[in-house]
Amino acid sequence: MSEKVKDLYLIDASIYVFRAWFSLPDTLNADDGTPVNAVYGYLRFLTEFLEKTTPQYVAIAFDESLTTSFRNDIYPEYKANRDVPPPELEKQFEACQDFTRALGIQSYCHQRFEADDLIATIAHQMRGHGFRNIVVSADKDLTQVLSGADLWWDYARGRTLDVRGVEERFGVRSDQIQDYLALAGDAVDNIPGLPGVGPKTAVRLLRLYPDLEAVYDNLAQIPQLAIRGAGRIAENLKRHREQVFLYRRLATVALDAPLTLGSETLRLEAPDEQALEELVKWMTRGDGYIDRIRAVLPAL
Repeated sequence: MSEKVKDLYLIDASIYVFRAWFSLPDTLNADDGTPVNAVYGYLRFLTEFLEKTTPQYVAIAFDESLTTSFRNDIYPEYKANRDVPPPELEKQFEACQDFTRALGIQSYCHQRFEADDLIATIAHQMRGHGFRNIVVSADKDLTQVLSGADLWWDYARGRTLDVRGVEERFGVRSDQIQDYLALAGDAVDNIPGLPGVGPKTAVRLLRLYPDLEAVYDNLAQIPQLAIRGAGRIAENLKRHREQVFLYRRLATVALDAPLTLGSETLRLEAPDEQALEELVKWMTRGDGYIDRIRAVLPAL
């Protein structure tokens, strides 16, 4: 009898930290004056998530590479449309990571690899240990991680997608997401895409051809396709070939972040009660949070 597949939850933390930073009042301060609104919002999400899912295996990835990612080396304009987080938010990111580790959850960040890359690398490695990956994120880029029975879960909206659902929603397979973004562009990450090609045209091309290589292998056929402006699209493909493949590299999650994981590395550990107590005391209005965490994790 085959071993039962285990679920591994992979959380893209930065989305929930930023959401709290923008939605909760900045009048919430710790004893030392540091704003803690993002920490409160993140903890609200995390404790609710733990209570709802009671996971055995979970890992959380944070972004630490807004301007130092390997992608910035090959394309300096990558994410250049985003503001660098202010120092007071950086401090809150650190506190969120501290809380994560104190709760017994493995926390990952890297200056050269983004949270997406860390999640993709973890998923790739743990799939070999018999895990089903459940990617908790609102970022469509991470749907390219899905394979087999994996799920993408937009927790806030209560929306889940499997590989079939990705194709139904976006019109392309999960393994084509990076090709789709290379052609259609991604304004969030400042990836321009191919001039004259939007989401609908990108989908049409990738329904006819499985990937960018096949698109270029059949470049001579494209002017004859029943697509508006097909001749101009073919010309743009020819003219911007180097850029399009660069855009795909930017949109492709890395599977080689420097992580080495065993089958039990990501098991939820017993919380560190002392660390939690100290962190909560640091937060002026944190009195109720230690009880909330105790309710979620009775091991405390």
